[in-house]
Amino acid sequence: MSKMRIDKLLSNIGIGTRKEVKNLIKNNLVSVNGNIINDSGLIVDTDIDKILFEDKPIVYKEYIYIMLNKPKGVVSATYDPVEKTVIDLLSEELKARKVFPVGRLDKDTEGLLLLTNDGQLAHRLLSPKKDVFKKYYAEVSGYVDEDDMQTFNEGIVLDDGYKTLPAKLEILSSGGTSKVYVYIKEGKYHQVKRMFETLGDKVIYLKRLSMGSLYLDKNLKTGEWRELNDDEIDLLKKIVY
Repeated sequence: MSKMRIDKLLSNIGIGTRKEVKNLIKNNLVSVNGNIINDSGLIVDTDIDKILFEDKPIVYKEYIYIMLNKPKGVVSATYDPVEKTVIDLLSEELKARKVFPVGRLDKDTEGLLLLTNDGQLAHRLLSPKKDVFKKYYAEVSGYVDEDDMQTFNEGIVLDDGYKTLPAKLEILSSGGTSKVYVYIKEGKYHQVKRMFETLGDKVIYLKRLSMGSLYLDKNLKTGEWRELNDDEIDLLKKIVY
C-alpha cells in the first residue's frame, strides 16, 4: 500500500513517536506538495506526494533490506537483556522500521547477515525447499581430506540424531589447521561446527560469505552495514519467487 497517514509514515521511518510527530506537524515542520500541513491524520501517497520534513525530502520504502558484516561477540537477535545484538549496530531510523535478522549467525561467527522487515522474503530464504545455499569460510583444527568431502555430500548425522541435507565441502588447504569452504542450505543450531565435530575436527574460525547469489560486500568492514541496492534485491527475489 502506498497510501497511509502522514503521522504513521513519519513515525515508521524514525522521525519520532506518533505523539512526537503530531507535535512536529503542529509546529509547521512538515509539508506535502509544497503546502505546510497541520493535520496529522492526512492521507498521503508515498509514490506521488512530495513530502518534506524540516525542508528535507522524505523517501518512504515499505521494505528495507540491510547487509551487515556481523562481528564476533554480537548475537543475531532483535533483543537480548544481556548481550549486544545486531540491531544495536543499526541506526535509530532502521530500528524504528522493525527490521530483524534473516536466520542467525552464532555469537562467535562473522560475516554476511541479512536484516529486513519483509517477512515473506525472509521465510522463503530460510526454507530448505528453496535450495538457497549459504557459503562459509572455515578454519578447522584437524586434517580435512576427500573422504570428508564425500561425507558432507552424503549428509552428516549430528549429535542429536538429525541427518543434514547434502552439503558441499571445498578444501583450500589441509594440515594441522585446514582451510575450507562449506556450502549448506539449512541453518540448524551450530550446524557447521557440529558437522565437523562429528568428523572429529573443531572449527576455530567461521565466516559466512554468501546467501544464494547475495555476496558479502568486501568493502564492508566488520560491524558495518549498508542497504542493498536494487540489483541485489532483485537477485534475492529471483531466488525465492
